[in-house]
Amino acid sequence: MACVKLGSKADAFHRQGQAWFCTTGLPSDIVVEVGEMSFHLHKFPLLSKSGVMEKLIAEASESEEECAIHLPDIPGGAKTFELVAKFCYGVKLELTASNVVHLWCAAEHLEMTEENGEGNLISQAETFFSQVVLRSWKDSLRSLQTCDDVLPDAEKLHIVKRCIESLAAKASTDPNLFGWPVLERGGPLQSPGGSVLWNGISTGARPKNSSADWWYEDVTNLSLPIYKRLIAVMESRGIRQEIIAGSLAFYAKMYLPGLNRRQVSGESSTRLTQMALGSPPCEEDQKILLEEINRLLPLQKGLVQTKFLFGLLRTAMILRVDSSCISDLEKRIGMQLDQANLEDLLMPTFSYSMETLYNVDCVQRILENFLAMDQATGAASPCSIDDGELMGSPSLTPITMVAKLIDGYLAEVAPDVNLKLPKFHALAAAVPEYARPLDDGLYRAIDIFLKSHPWLVESEREQLCRLMDCQKLSLEACTHAAQNERLPIRIIVQVLFFEQLQLRTSIAGCFLVSDNLDGSRQLRSGFVGSNEGGGGWASAVKENQVLKVGMDNMRMRVSELEKECSTMRQEIEKLGRSTKGSSSSTWGAVSKKLGFKMKSQMCSAQEGSVSNQNNGSNKVVKLKERQVKHQRSSSISDKASLSSIVLS
Repeated sequence: MACVKLGSKADAFHRQGQAWFCTTGLPSDIVVEVGEMSFHLHKFPLLSKSGVMEKLIAEASESEEECAIHLPDIPGGAKTFELVAKFCYGVKLELTASNVVHLWCAAEHLEMTEENGEGNLISQAETFFSQVVLRSWKDSLRSLQTCDDVLPDAEKLHIVKRCIESLAAKASTDPNLFGWPVLERGGPLQSPGGSVLWNGISTGARPKNSSADWWYEDVTNLSLPIYKRLIAVMESRGIRQEIIAGSLAFYAKMYLPGLNRRQVSGESSTRLTQMALGSPPCEEDQKILLEEINRLLPLQKGLVQTKFLFGLLRTAMILRVDSSCISDLEKRIGMQLDQANLEDLLMPTFSYSMETLYNVDCVQRILENFLAMDQATGAASPCSIDDGELMGSPSLTPITMVAKLIDGYLAEVAPDVNLKLPKFHALAAAVPEYARPLDDGLYRAIDIFLKSHPWLVESEREQLCRLMDCQKLSLEACTHAAQNERLPIRIIVQVLFFEQLQLRTSIAGCFLVSDNLDGSRQLRSGFVGSNEGGGGWASAVKENQVLKVGMDNMRMRVSELEKECSTMRQEIEKLGRSTKGSSSSTWGAVSKKLGFKMKSQMCSAQEGSVSNQNNGSNKVVKLKERQVKHQRSSSISDKASLSSIVLS
C-alpha cells in the first residue's frame, strides 16, 4: 500500500488512560475533548493550522481561565484528531489510503487551508488522493471502504464518487493490458509494460492472463449502499450483463450463509463459507440484502446459475421476505427451468402447518411461469415437434426436458402420505401431452403414488391413471402395468389391448415387408449406386433384419404345429388299436381321411391268399406301395392346411 510521510519531528505524544499528553517541555494550555478522549495540547500549533481552532480558542480564552474546547462532530473521532494534532506539531506520520479520507474530511471540518499555513493538511490529503490513491485499484478500494464512517463529509468532497468511477474504469478495462491488477493482488512485480520484474530488472516474461471476474472478491468488502452504486456505474460503462450478474451472485454468497449450504467443497468455497459465517449479518440485514440482489439482477435467461436462483428462493422463504420478491424469483427460475435438476426442485416446506414434506405449490407456480414464457416466446408446439427429434436425446427441446424433470419430481414426492391427490394430479396434468414422448416416467410416479396411498377408491385411481397414455408406454412399462394389481381393471385392459394392437401391427408390417423383398433388393442396389444413400441403405438393412426375425418366429410356430399334429396322429392310432371290435367300415373311413391303412385289412388280405402265395405276395407289395403313396400325399396336404391356418 502506497504512503506519504509527513512531518519530521519525533513523536512526543503519549497516552494515559483516556487522555493524550504532548511532552514538549512546556505545560499544556488547552484541553480538546473529542468524545471520551481528552487531548492536553498547546494553543499555538493548533491555531496556526486550523481556522476553526483559531476561532474556538479565541472564544474560550475570553470566557475562562483554563481553555477547553469540545469537538463532538469531527469526522473520524478521536483517532483522526490524534493524527491531526500530530500534523499540527510536525510529528512524523504516514498518509495512507486507509486514513486519507478521514484526515481530509477532518481537515475540511477544521478549515486547515493554505491560508492558515503553506502545505496544510487539506492540500496534502487531496494531492495524495488524486495522484496516488485513484491510480491504484487496491488503494481506491481501501479508501472507499473508509467512506462509510464519514459518508456525509465524503459525499460533499466527492470522494465516494471519484473512488467509484476509478474502480469502475479499472474493472471495465482488460486486465491483461496492464500490470496493476496482478501486481496489487499478490502477483509478481511488473514493469509499466506488463512484463514480470525480478530484482527491479525486466525479465520479458508476461504474467498469466486474468479472467473477467478478478475483481469479484475485492468488492465484497464494500457495504451494500456503496456496492450498489458501484454496480450502477459499471452498468453505465457497458460492462457485460453476465459479469455484473456474476458479481452480484458472488456478493450474495458472501453474506447469505444459506446459499453456501450446498456448495462444492474446495479451497475457495471453504474460504468463502468461513468469511460469510465468521460474522453473519442479522436476519433483517439479510432480508434487505436479498431483496436488493433480486432487484439488481438483470432479467435475462442464463446469466446466473439456476442452482443459485433456487438458493435465493429457499433463503427468501426461510427469512420470510416480501411476497413480491418470492414471486420475482419464481419467475426468474421459470425462465430457465430446463437448466435445473431434480435436487434443485426438492425444496422443503417452511410453513408451520407442514402439510407436505416438499413445497409442491411453489414448483407448480414455477412450472406455470415456464409454460407461460414458453408460449409467449413462440416455442415449439405439438404440431411443430418432430417425433424423431423428441426421441433423440441430443436434440431434446426445453419443454421435453422440463417434462422429464417434473416426472422425476412427482416420483420423489409421491411417497409423501400427506400429499393429496388434487395437488399431485394438478402438477402432473400441467405438463402438456406433447411434451412427453414416452409416459414411462409418469407411469412410475403414478404407481409410487398408488402404492403410498392404498386408501384411494377405484374412481380416484381411474382419474389419476387417465393422465397417462397407454399407447406411449414402452414394452417394459406395458409388461409391468399388465401385472400391476394397483392399477384399475379398465387401465390394465387398455394396456393389454394396445399391446396386442402393436403386436398385430408389427406382424402385419413383417409380412408386408416380406412381400416386397424383391423391391427391397432393388432399393438396395439403388442406394449402393447413389452417393447420398448411406442413411436409406442403413434403414433398409434394419428392416430386413426385422423381417428375418419375424420369419424365423413364424417358422418356429409352424414347426410346433406340425409336432402337435404328429402327436394327434399317434393318439388316433392308439385309439384304433383299442377299438378293433368296432365296425370296420367306420374305422376305415376315419383312417382313410387321415391317410392311414389298417393293419387288420392287411392281415385279412394275407389270410385270404394262402392258397396262392405268389399272387398273395404280389398283392401285399402293391398294397404297401399304395399305402406309402397315400400317406405322403396326405402329409403334404395336412402341412398346407396348417400353414394356411397360421397365416390366416
